[in-house]
Amino acid sequence: MSAILQNITVLGSTGSIGVSTLDVIRRHPDRYRAFALCAHSQVDKLFEQCLEFKPRFAVLRDAALAAQLADRCSFAGLDTEVRYGVASLVELSALPEVDAVMAAIVGAAGLEPTLAAARAGKKVMLANKEVLVMAGELFMHAVREHGATLLPVDSEHNAIFQSLPGDFSRGLVECGIQKILLTASGGPFRNTPMADLGNVTPDQACAHPNWVMGRKISVDSATMMNKGLEVIEARWLFDAPPEMIQVVVHPQSVIHSAVQYVDGSVLAQLGNPDMRTPIAYAMAWPERIAAGVEPLDLFKIAHLDFMAPDFERFRCLQLAYDVLREGGTAPAILNAANEIAVAAFLDGQLPFLGIASLNEAVLQSLPAGPEGSLADVLAADAEARQLARKMVQERRFA
Repeated sequence: MSAILQNITVLGSTGSIGVSTLDVIRRHPDRYRAFALCAHSQVDKLFEQCLEFKPRFAVLRDAALAAQLADRCSFAGLDTEVRYGVASLVELSALPEVDAVMAAIVGAAGLEPTLAAARAGKKVMLANKEVLVMAGELFMHAVREHGATLLPVDSEHNAIFQSLPGDFSRGLVECGIQKILLTASGGPFRNTPMADLGNVTPDQACAHPNWVMGRKISVDSATMMNKGLEVIEARWLFDAPPEMIQVVVHPQSVIHSAVQYVDGSVLAQLGNPDMRTPIAYAMAWPERIAAGVEPLDLFKIAHLDFMAPDFERFRCLQLAYDVLREGGTAPAILNAANEIAVAAFLDGQLPFLGIASLNEAVLQSLPAGPEGSLADVLAADAEARQLARKMVQERRFA
């Protein structure tokens, strides 16, 4: 019996996750269709994707970019309807024809369309961790209230999902689980002398030893903010208190994460560092499909290393645990400050060590409020960004 063709909206189709998602779609044209492709500003790349996948819709950031793409699609004889702006992202995540949404927009920009997909009861494949960092309580309530299916795409959370029992929703403790072990490569500066970190360049920070990622996520990996955001994400995905989530530095990135049980068992998911594995798992769940990933060669790996994270070296990771315990809008404030800090570092306006310093200063200056509504979250986000930009302009951490 042939599979039913699923229409997928890809939020962030020109990024690394989006490109990998389209590769899986390419391998299974009988199962999946790229219904809507959404990008920020890469007109050329999005046009190439439209040529190949012929989506019903394509979305860009603003009207000028959309006009460029529309002209090119028209000249090429494509029927793709080109739109622009956040409102279009929200609409194309909730259309009745859409079966699933790949939420792969980096940062806070992905919050509203992903929330719209959950409220429309869609299958949400979540690669945008900021959605749960900023509005975890609101988002998980929307998933439950509207019967959405939530599948994690981050390799670590996907690994945890695979290592948990099928009925873990009744409670981790009730399922005999002691800890969630969230693995981290440690990034490119795991062993760099502390005295040398002040001179780190953007190119060095973006040179991840194992994964191919965008520049923002690569910098987050270098500071381990990425892992801190994943700790917050794990709290909401698996209803786990902070003390049950332990970060384990694992340089080889072979064990993507694990679950420790009360009987002494540790169940883990292993694989080559290729995002097509968790993407394909989320797309086909509860089935499995080929993803184009090379099988893991255990003999070639030979050994695996594990160590505890250095919270002094990786101050951003400690800040993430702190805001998770504080709750309310504190995680949203940290995420907003960090997005401004990373952008400033990549633009040469902030030193590498200034990222953590700026994040901490913003948290100390802005008291967290309750996460009462989406408006509360967005207001906290906006205020944190404004303050972080002001601190960068004043060169407080130059």
